[in-house]
Amino acid sequence: MVHAHVSGDRTDERPLAIGEWLHGAAQRAAEEAFLLIAGERIGYRELDVTSDRVAAGSSELGLRSGDHVCLMMRSSVAALQVWFGLAKAGLVEVPINVASGSYLLRYFLEHSGATVVVCDAEFEQLVRECAADVPGIGHIVVSGDEPEHDTAPPANGAARHRLTDLLAHPSAALPTVDPSDAAVILYTSGTTGPPKGALLSHRANVNLARHTVDLLGYTPADRLYSVFPLFHSNARYCSVMAAMEAGADLVMDHRFSASQFWDICRRHGITAFNYQGAMMSILYKQPPRPDDADNPVRLAFGAPCPPEIFEAFEHRFGVQLTEIYGSTETSIITDMPPWDRKIGTAGHESANYEVAVVDEHDEPVPPGVAGEIVARPKKPGWMFDGYHAMSETTVESWRNLWFHTGDRGLLDEDGYLVFLDRLKDTIRRRGENISSWEIERVVSAHPAVAQAAAYGVPSELSEEEVMVAIVVAPGTGLNPAELTEHCAGSLTAFAVPRYVRVIDALPMTPSQRVEKYKLRADGVTPDAWDREAVQQ
Repeated sequence: MVHAHVSGDRTDERPLAIGEWLHGAAQRAAEEAFLLIAGERIGYRELDVTSDRVAAGSSELGLRSGDHVCLMMRSSVAALQVWFGLAKAGLVEVPINVASGSYLLRYFLEHSGATVVVCDAEFEQLVRECAADVPGIGHIVVSGDEPEHDTAPPANGAARHRLTDLLAHPSAALPTVDPSDAAVILYTSGTTGPPKGALLSHRANVNLARHTVDLLGYTPADRLYSVFPLFHSNARYCSVMAAMEAGADLVMDHRFSASQFWDICRRHGITAFNYQGAMMSILYKQPPRPDDADNPVRLAFGAPCPPEIFEAFEHRFGVQLTEIYGSTETSIITDMPPWDRKIGTAGHESANYEVAVVDEHDEPVPPGVAGEIVARPKKPGWMFDGYHAMSETTVESWRNLWFHTGDRGLLDEDGYLVFLDRLKDTIRRRGENISSWEIERVVSAHPAVAQAAAYGVPSELSEEEVMVAIVVAPGTGLNPAELTEHCAGSLTAFAVPRYVRVIDALPMTPSQRVEKYKLRADGVTPDAWDREAVQQ
């Protein structure tokens, strides 16, 4: 299989723990290099010093190397200080989705085995209520203004602390942290069962940051932009740590604004950004402006940009796109650098991985044949170390010495990977496997469609029928019959949607991925248009 060789590849540098890595990045960086998080600015060296204080202060909470600490914090300077402080102390950070409700939060607190929770003040009441049901939580550390509600400790007697007290703690000698030690537990979305906590080492985190910089050629002259949250691997390692590895600046916002995106890039002098999910389609569907290409951005990185708008997007906005394929567990296992592009693919396997596509018996399939994407590293420290407290799930995911991604794809005759769908999102209709991704590509090409999600709903004939949820583009109207006629020219007959539902907004994760399980749970709603009912 062909490998993507990255210019200036530094992935053979010695492994580093995150604390040691941060100190080196801070010393190398220019004095003015900064991170601007939700409008608050911090320099590299200040982050290095203040995270030392958090690390030292953590010992006052009785924490020792290897203990687990949950974080429920929005992207902020304080969140960075805690993240890197815990890493320096040899503690295992467990970032939690800030949109989690009480049921999910209790699950995270209990399943992670955390003994301390650090949260923003706005989440304190929820954290206190949930921690009262989890006997292992001994301390709650609060960041931000004092809440107005009663601050009595939870029923289990957990002590309350202020993050400012930890930040005021004098620096002290810190433990030696091995690069192979666990640094973080990142929970997956859990759309098909309980969320799984992927254990990632310091070495894996640093490797991903270095790989990102090598792939994209970031330098101190760059200024990166991210709209993803810090409980997501993309923001953490492909934005924050990648910027610091390169000595570049970083700007982070709490949310993605399609209408303001390019103005934000102009205002901050952004040279590169990461994308995921539907971001590129949403940006491309914005009304054209004469100054679309008048922006400082030189490149964007992520997946997937629909192939049919790939080159048009680059031309319209004057940027170069680099596509990759990866996951929380695997890091970036295929990439498509500028000198090795094949639009419509995620590129060749990265230099430190083997990638294959296999059938249900884990036998490799021929080029051009769809199957499950599997991968394994060629060197230690390039993938996750297993799912926390889920040994059987870990073994199952690693069966036959390959990590099974749960994604469906194919390798073409030249070894380029084509992502087709999540296996769980494949729609089964009358004996045929249908790719929801393919349907969404075709539907989204209609000028009245701003966003689309395709999914299966139960059929009266067994198996499933195809349904699409549509967000209509501003200033347009959608006739469902015209939409299905549009699809008929590009999709096989059995893949043309039967049901069309127009909604105001798709349910989205913070990483701009559609939460299809919510749409599937709604089923065929009363407002859905039924093609077969119209044809009768």
